[in-house]
Amino acid sequence: MDSIDLSIIIIYILITIGIGIWISRKASKGLDDYFLGGNSIKWYYLGLSNGSGMFDVSGTAWMVGILFLYGVKSFMFMWLWPIWNQIFVMMFLAVWIRRSNIMTGSEWILTRFGNDRAGKASHIIVAVFAIISTIGFIAYFFEGIGKFMTVILPWDLALHFNGDVLLTSEQSYALIIIFMTTLYTIKGGMFSVVATEVLQYGIMILSGVLVAGYTLINYTDVQINSIITEEWKNVFFDMELGSHWSGKYEAFDQLINTEGYKMFGALVGMSLFKGFFASIAGPTPSYDLQRILSTKSVKEAAYMSGFTNLILFIPRYLLIGGIVVIALVTLAPQMIANPKLSGADLEILLPTVINFHVPVGIKGLLLAGLLAAFMSTFSAFVNAGPAYIVNDIYKKYFKPVATSEHYIKISHIASFVIVGLGVFMGFFADSINSLTLWITSALFGGYVAANFLKWVWWRFNGWGYFWGMFTGLIVASLQFILGQSKGSFEVGTWLYDLSEMQDIYMFPIIFSFSVLGCVLGTFFTKPTDTEVLKSFYANVRPWGFWKPVYSLLQKEDQAFEKNTEFAMDMINCVIGIVWQSSMIVLPIFLLIRDYPKMFVSLLIFLITSVILKYTWLDKVRKINN
Repeated sequence: MDSIDLSIIIIYILITIGIGIWISRKASKGLDDYFLGGNSIKWYYLGLSNGSGMFDVSGTAWMVGILFLYGVKSFMFMWLWPIWNQIFVMMFLAVWIRRSNIMTGSEWILTRFGNDRAGKASHIIVAVFAIISTIGFIAYFFEGIGKFMTVILPWDLALHFNGDVLLTSEQSYALIIIFMTTLYTIKGGMFSVVATEVLQYGIMILSGVLVAGYTLINYTDVQINSIITEEWKNVFFDMELGSHWSGKYEAFDQLINTEGYKMFGALVGMSLFKGFFASIAGPTPSYDLQRILSTKSVKEAAYMSGFTNLILFIPRYLLIGGIVVIALVTLAPQMIANPKLSGADLEILLPTVINFHVPVGIKGLLLAGLLAAFMSTFSAFVNAGPAYIVNDIYKKYFKPVATSEHYIKISHIASFVIVGLGVFMGFFADSINSLTLWITSALFGGYVAANFLKWVWWRFNGWGYFWGMFTGLIVASLQFILGQSKGSFEVGTWLYDLSEMQDIYMFPIIFSFSVLGCVLGTFFTKPTDTEVLKSFYANVRPWGFWKPVYSLLQKEDQAFEKNTEFAMDMINCVIGIVWQSSMIVLPIFLLIRDYPKMFVSLLIFLITSVILKYTWLDKVRKINN
């Protein structure tokens, strides 16, 4: 580590903490100010903050690995999440969510199902989901940032006592960075989170541009094309993946064959199936939902969501594409020469390139940018999670009447408790990886069906929501147990086949059981109170199967009109997915010097931008609030 690089990192850390603490005085007025910034933060700052929170280190390392191995079409792996849920949020969900004027996702559930026992059951299960997933992610961040800091900083911070190691160097680094990030996040709430994330986004942009520029100057198209093939550069695909590598690099094709995604058409088809329902289900109760609720108005919620999509992908893939080009030219020959390396975890590419193949100065900014990516994602979770403890549990069930100062103090305590639990779990990293996978797989698997139906079906009630999520959780947990028991089942049995199946192909099973829980829970219990349904439908105005509620409202007000925008919203989502995809492949084609495809991507981006101006932006501008 050169002194210039080290100085850049230290200066970044000091500026970030200074800004976070300096701006924290704005957070002391009440819970709305603390968790939502008093709904006074401009939409473009929230958009930059939201984009910064999605620019995480672990995701970036994973994207570098899959782009290196699978080539340009690897961006479709992102559909597994799916990343285009942000398009659905942009087109209509941000407007629906923001009309509620509440503070958290679980509080929003009460506006849909009411405040009776059924409503409270649905409310509690969402709050529990948010809290557990936040703790799990903090544990994951604890493990990741410790390894990252140990790689980039030269000091050994291991703590010894009587010859025993109390804290490893990784744990010490993780505790220091997490403490500093927690300090300004807790002290300043949403104001500090947004202010520091805007700064962090700027650093990430600068590091991405510098890495891309360094790549364009120092590596030639001849060097790149001597390694990658036309199939590597091809964005289109057949049902089965063809050969992506040739000559001495064919060993990488064998690595592709062992990862279980050879039937790429089936993978994309299942991703589309899952993605549609997961996207309409809406954002999980996390930091991106918190940004929507923090906007000044319904109109600005839509602006913010669109702006997040616009500013995230091109700069992120300039960084990812630049790292991959360096790895292709410098590391691919070494990996092929060493059989152990060719089968290694490809997430090592990112730190390896940074350590040995990035020049002084750019290395410092890049490391500061990746550190910023960690801090922004971590602070976003630390701000979002405690809101559910304070607003949805403590305030609602234990102390409904208290001063703002009291609730903010409880928020500080809740934040420290959540971070403390996450750090405690992080000390058991060998097992926490499995636990984190269980949290994300099981809880998210059970989340989709219930949260899809809550928008589109009037008869769906709080008990249906509760049992739908709970059933999905149970089935997805059984899936996790099967996955952990690989090798213990007899070959050829159905248990063996299920244990070997990729998670994405299990989604229809989890989804089906969750739908069954939703339907049975709904029809074996009474409907949601009519007045609650009328209030929700009149306020949010979703499309779907709402005819009985619509008829009641129209009797009361002949001028009331239902939402007939389903077809237009779906068309906009398709256009938006193409628009988003063009922003991913555009910088990749630029950096691998495939200029014809780069210009086609640019043309598609411009055309879809113009179309969305007329079909989406002009419609948003007509919203009255």
